[in-house]
Amino acid sequence: MTLNAVARPRRGAPRKSDATARERIMSVAADLFYREGIRATGVDRIVEVSGVSKTSLYRSFESKDELITAYAEAHDRKFWDKWVDVAEAHKGQPLQQLDAFMDSVADSINRPAYRGCPFINLAIELPDENHPARIVAAATKARLTDELAQIAASLSAADPARVAHQISMLINGAFASGSIAKGSVSGRDLKDAVAAIIHADRPARHRLS
Repeated sequence: MTLNAVARPRRGAPRKSDATARERIMSVAADLFYREGIRATGVDRIVEVSGVSKTSLYRSFESKDELITAYAEAHDRKFWDKWVDVAEAHKGQPLQQLDAFMDSVADSINRPAYRGCPFINLAIELPDENHPARIVAAATKARLTDELAQIAASLSAADPARVAHQISMLINGAFASGSIAKGSVSGRDLKDAVAAIIHADRPARHRLS
C-alpha cells in the first residue's frame, strides 16, 4: 500500500478529526429534518451530506424512525436546559421567570434560520400519535403546561391549570406565527399578553396593578 493510499480517507468514512459517526449522523439529520422536513429527508440524503456510510448509519440507528426519535429527544433536552437556565436565573421570582422565558421564545422565533417549533413540526409531519417521536413532542408540550401551572399557582391564579393552558396556546401560536411572518413576534408583546392572562384570572384583590 502506498503512502498516498494510506493518507486518503475511504469514501463515506468520517475522518479521525470528525465527530463520531453517530454524532455526525445526528448533527446532519437534525439540520436536514429542521430545514428541509422530516418526510422530505431520506436516509440517502443524510448519508450523502454526512459522509457516513449507510452501514454506519444503520449500525447507530436501526431505522429512520429511531433517528427521528433521537432528534426529538435532543430537542427536548435542549428546550429543558434553557428552561432550567431561565428558572435558575430568576429563582423565587415567578413573574420574572415568565418574562425571561417569553423573551427566550421571541429570541428563538426571530433567529434567521427559524422554521417553526420542532415539536409542532413533528406533530404535523407524523400523523401517527403513537410514533415514538410524536410521543416525545407531546410529552414536552404537556410538561411545559404543567410547569406553567406551577408558576401560575405561585402567582395566586384562581385557576392555574386554565392560565397555563392559555399561556401554552399563546406560545404555540407565537411559534406558528413566527414561521409565517418573520419579525411578527416580540418579547414585549408576549410578556404583555401573559400579564393580561394572569391579571384576568386572578382574584380581584390579588390582581396586578
